[in-house]
Amino acid sequence: MNSVSRTSPFAQALGFWNWKCALLSASARSAVYLAAMARTGLRGGLSNVLVEMAYVTLTAGLYAGLQQKALDFRNRLVGNLAIVPGVPGLAQALDWLIHRAAGAAAPARATLAVCVFAALSALFHLYVMRRGVFLTGRGGGSLGEDFRRIPRLAAGFVLSSAVFLGALPARLARTADAAASAELAA
Repeated sequence: MNSVSRTSPFAQALGFWNWKCALLSASARSAVYLAAMARTGLRGGLSNVLVEMAYVTLTAGLYAGLQQKALDFRNRLVGNLAIVPGVPGLAQALDWLIHRAAGAAAPARATLAVCVFAALSALFHLYVMRRGVFLTGRGGGSLGEDFRRIPRLAAGFVLSSAVFLGALPARLARTADAAASAELAA
């Protein structure tokens, strides 16, 4: 007889939870909210920061766990799309809804700052997770080992981003030239 393990959806979700990213994301995103709101004063800002800390601590680990699972997708492009726009887009939409429901809607400036941070953070997660950092469970090292590797990985991330952005105009020009040549040939 084939026995199927029955695990609650909550327990399954916790099986994906990445505590390393939960800790780092909650700290960093709360600081971003606080900095973005510093100009408007803390009136109402502290409630936003507290909502952000509680919500992100609970969810960032789940989102990072989903990103970690996407590393195993057979199609690398699909995995990358899940890691960068997919999971952060879902996270930002739910974050906005939670703030609205809590009556602590963030100002547009704070929301924009967090969206930009989330996009950059997702790109960085993709870069370091593909190199074995900030992984939990099998394949993950200690948080101390991850932090020792971060300076070199951060430099590599910045350098590879600069190289990619520097080469982008030439790539776009080649694409436009190829499209024009194909149009002329047709």
